[in-house]
Amino acid sequence: MHFYLATSFIFPRSLRLRLFTLCFIATHLPLLGYCGWGLATGRIALTEFAVLTLMTLLGTAIALIGMGALLNPIHALAETFNGKADAALPEVGDVIQTLYAGVHRAASTTRAQIDDLHVAAHEDPLTGVANRRGFLAQLDALPHDQRRGCVAIIDIDHFKQVNDQLGHDEGDRVLAAFADRLSAQLRRVDRVARWGGEEFVVFFHGAAEDEACWSLARIANQMRLDPIGRIHGRPISFSAGLSRWAGDAVDGALSAADTALYDAKQSGRDRICRAGPVVQMV
Repeated sequence: MHFYLATSFIFPRSLRLRLFTLCFIATHLPLLGYCGWGLATGRIALTEFAVLTLMTLLGTAIALIGMGALLNPIHALAETFNGKADAALPEVGDVIQTLYAGVHRAASTTRAQIDDLHVAAHEDPLTGVANRRGFLAQLDALPHDQRRGCVAIIDIDHFKQVNDQLGHDEGDRVLAAFADRLSAQLRRVDRVARWGGEEFVVFFHGAAEDEACWSLARIANQMRLDPIGRIHGRPISFSAGLSRWAGDAVDGALSAADTALYDAKQSGRDRICRAGPVVQMV
């Protein structure tokens, strides 16, 4: 370590060039010694000098080429930390192979942990759909010309009674089943997420309000025909608030949809309210 630091002034940004420089100096010491001895004694033989110079240059070239090749795994280790190298070295058993294998395993484990943390941060573990953070990240990732459509906030009606009367396990099942129902009935370009508790949010990509209302009404009708659960003998229903989104800050559209959802709950539930006129489910 001391030698490494002491020689850091030689090409401080390139270990390869630093090693090449030291190798060049070291391989030329015999030639320099012969020249010094010859000048001191006046006994330089031109033939011997030429042969020694030629062999010194040849040895230097071989050393530099070999050292460069031996340094390639070190550079591959640096690439591994940046996720650019995945190939493993052959089992040769030396320190470079051992170091490479250890760093490669550590880098692979770290990338896997980062991927897991990203999923955990953006996905709801109960329902498998995006969570609030994941939903907002998906909208932020949209190109500017695709940031328009409708957003809806959906609330499962009387969900507290499901938990109180049927138990939390049944409540979890209802949440997961409702998320599956939404995902199955929406288009691939639409986005669904769990907003929190029994609330979900949907982005209808490029859809007009009438199209989004029709889509939600179709899901509500299917829930009556094929219920995901019952409370007091009645199929579990939902209320929804809907608002247009014209591509500006989505917080305004979400706030309008939340206000419309409150109106839907106050108007008797099992209905859709736009951020404007009310649409009764049929």
